[in-house]
Amino acid sequence: MNKQKLKIQFTFFARSIFVICLFICNPFAIKAQTSIKPGITNLRTEYKINPVGIDVQQPRLTWEITSARRNVMQTSYHIRVAATIEDLKSGNNLLWNTGKVNSGQSIHVPYKGPALNSGQRVYWQVRIWDNNDSPSVWSEIVYWEMGLLHPSDWQASWISQANEQDISGSLPCPLFRKEFILGKEISSARAYVTCLGLYEMELNGQRVGDQVFTPGWTSYNNLLQYQTYDVTKYLKTGKNAVGATVGNGWYRGFLGWVDNHNTYGDIQAFLMQIEIRYKDGSSGIIGTDATWKTSTGPILMSEIYHGETYDARLEKDNWSKTGFNDKDWADVKIINHSKDILVAPAGPPVLKIEKVKPINKIITPEGDIVFDMGQNLVGWVQLKVKGTSGITVTLKHAEVLDKEGNFYVENLRSAKQIVQYTLKSGKEELYEPHFTFQGFRYVAVEGYPGEPTLNDITGIVIHSDMPPTGNFECSSEMINMLQHNIQWGQKGNFLDVPTDCPQRDERMGWTGDAQVFARTACFNYDVAAFYTKWLKDLAADQFDNGSVPHVIPDVLNNGGSAAWADASIIVPWTVYLSYGDKRILKEQYESMKAWVGYIKEQSGEKYLWNTGSHFGDWLAFNTTRSDYPGATTDKDLIATAFFAYSTNLLQKTAKILDKQEDATKYASLLKNIKNAFLKEFVTPNGRLASNTQTAYSLALAFDLLPEPIAKKAAERLANDVRSFKHIATGFVGTPLISNVLTEYGYTDLAYMLLNRKKYPSWLYPITMGATTIWERWDGIKPDSTFQDRGMNSFNHYAYGAIGEWLYRIVAGIEIDKNAPGYKHILFQPYPGGGLTNAKATIHTMYGIAESGWEISDGLFNYQVIVPPNTHATVTLPNAVLKNVQENGEEMKNVTGINEAHQYGNAVSIELGSGKYRFSYQWKDEKAF
Repeated sequence: MNKQKLKIQFTFFARSIFVICLFICNPFAIKAQTSIKPGITNLRTEYKINPVGIDVQQPRLTWEITSARRNVMQTSYHIRVAATIEDLKSGNNLLWNTGKVNSGQSIHVPYKGPALNSGQRVYWQVRIWDNNDSPSVWSEIVYWEMGLLHPSDWQASWISQANEQDISGSLPCPLFRKEFILGKEISSARAYVTCLGLYEMELNGQRVGDQVFTPGWTSYNNLLQYQTYDVTKYLKTGKNAVGATVGNGWYRGFLGWVDNHNTYGDIQAFLMQIEIRYKDGSSGIIGTDATWKTSTGPILMSEIYHGETYDARLEKDNWSKTGFNDKDWADVKIINHSKDILVAPAGPPVLKIEKVKPINKIITPEGDIVFDMGQNLVGWVQLKVKGTSGITVTLKHAEVLDKEGNFYVENLRSAKQIVQYTLKSGKEELYEPHFTFQGFRYVAVEGYPGEPTLNDITGIVIHSDMPPTGNFECSSEMINMLQHNIQWGQKGNFLDVPTDCPQRDERMGWTGDAQVFARTACFNYDVAAFYTKWLKDLAADQFDNGSVPHVIPDVLNNGGSAAWADASIIVPWTVYLSYGDKRILKEQYESMKAWVGYIKEQSGEKYLWNTGSHFGDWLAFNTTRSDYPGATTDKDLIATAFFAYSTNLLQKTAKILDKQEDATKYASLLKNIKNAFLKEFVTPNGRLASNTQTAYSLALAFDLLPEPIAKKAAERLANDVRSFKHIATGFVGTPLISNVLTEYGYTDLAYMLLNRKKYPSWLYPITMGATTIWERWDGIKPDSTFQDRGMNSFNHYAYGAIGEWLYRIVAGIEIDKNAPGYKHILFQPYPGGGLTNAKATIHTMYGIAESGWEISDGLFNYQVIVPPNTHATVTLPNAVLKNVQENGEEMKNVTGINEAHQYGNAVSIELGSGKYRFSYQWKDEKAF
């Protein structure tokens, strides 16, 4: 054993004896220590706080622990669940009472009480004991409520407009309404609502809920979400009215290319059921049926791609209130549509998240009035206007201006992104679109009465309501802007599904983009529920032969590309690592097996995947140099590498799920694939058949090379980077290259790639004014002209996958794969690249973790925060054990440090929970 390690362990032992003696001699010290009780906070059910309308039969319960102590671990918990708050407080008539359970588990504890009924609300709380045998008080009381669990629970009928609908394209959005009487005092009421299309619902003149783009986008033929609303406050004893507006949305609107529409069906329909519980104990149901009426209103057209046409003169005032005259409205038609496919949402809703005001008004050389929002965003414009009835104001949306400063929309292809609003009065009017969203920074205004001002335009930002969890910052403002762009790219493209882009006629859930960005996404936001929902759609849309579609939900009816379809394996695995979610592996396991089975069938006995159609290293660097063909990596090399990687993750998943026979089978398959890869693509000197950065990154990241060859291959990769002095990878290689360079001791080259400001690089778009991540390395060329106008998105998160490296390497927060969900955190920063400080925080399932370093006045100062009920290993670079201090004290005097030892020119420290600040003399040399 290392002498320094032995010495410090002996010091800890001696210190422990001293503390014990102190307690024996001073009983007040014992009282002072034990009086610090742990607390409980942030209770969640299936990742959500107080969810209403879930259909998970055994929902999992999670909580966080707070403590003023260091080195706090949960040793036991006690959960109780009851049907009422009174029963929970008294401890009587409990539905589930675990008693004291000796366990450190504080995340994903499954409910194991009796089966719950549709619409049933239950309340729960928890208390814990820590490793100081200190019990917490009972937590706050929280709840979850079940949705409608069985198709037979739906007594309402699907309704649609009775007249034959024009199936050629856009139509005015239908309105549906009904009046009804509630003859008793209301105790509570729930509305269960969905549609074929998108809907907004009103009760007694008030909009119900704050969600937008409901019911969301799913594999509509297999899964259709419904929303649950607590509508108690909207209803009253006596007369009531309900109304709904339905738009085309993804269901029957324009979706895909060449004016494709009616992808899932050619009619809009609405389904709603309000269940009322009265104070006398009785109940009743108001639902959609043949007594409803329908008409059209002011929304003449509303399409996701094309925008909205709204004529305020056609508004039907008070149409969702009682007493409205609907004698000219038509009867509805009952349609036969399945209720067996109805599911509660697993993911977060889409909401209006924030408002953005324009920073400038521009008159372009062509004479357009254009507002610059200062940020490429996703959502729409809230328009404030006053003018004569009949005046139409037109809003056009664009991401960029051209070289001359004119409005540029050619990259939108067939998507129009045009909103038109026709005024109805001479008073001030405030308008927002309903069933459309735009991707834009610039807004061109035409037809505005008078001069529009900055105060008349407001950007409304929408995206899935993912709780922000992570942030990164450092001493470089450009890298900070890169992080800003990554996060805004994620916000703009995580709109119920992980889309590729939010502006042109695409906006689809491309699997390749989702796969490469998954780890970065999990740092920035809590996307566990978001991905859980999307992966259900993936499994539902998976082809019978196991192939996975290119986009999820599938609207292209094509798939099977390496790196894209591997999202079926990589995304659930990433969710498991990031959130400790074992259930997602279990739920996706058959889908994962089917995908690997498909590849095996395609590859045959040679274990080389050289068949089928693949996207390859999409948008890799190219050049006009006559002596260099571009960074093109053979597609069969990429495909076989992903065959191996997915098989490896599948065999690991099988082990985790205790499927030993499968684990053995896939381990054997992996061995055969790796042998085939070596024979086909690798020379004994570590040269790959495709001599590209992506090829080497794949082979090294996926552990396809034996150690001696791997070292040589890493050297070849490093030499290539040195030679070009820039990145040459596309979608496939970009997420891997920096991590591989770091793993093999070339962190300096990874920093070189990060800091580069010329094309191609991550910072080059920032020099050109980017506020989100671009689809191409050179979406705008150095001469300010554009790349291919047919495929040139300026909000495309895939290259933002470098964010993972910023968190994991620059700041140094890493997951221990043997203790997923940050149960054991690895703090291991790699200072470099001229940075003088960097810090990252992430709100893990257990609480806030932080890693922040600064080099100042010859000292390396490093602060970490370890959440309670976790532990950490800290690796201090360029450190000597005897010189390291924690908060100004020698290490031997520090509570919470369980072990420390010298490891080469680094110091490794085992920590319990708490906040620590290390410092020592810094020598600017290679740390690892």
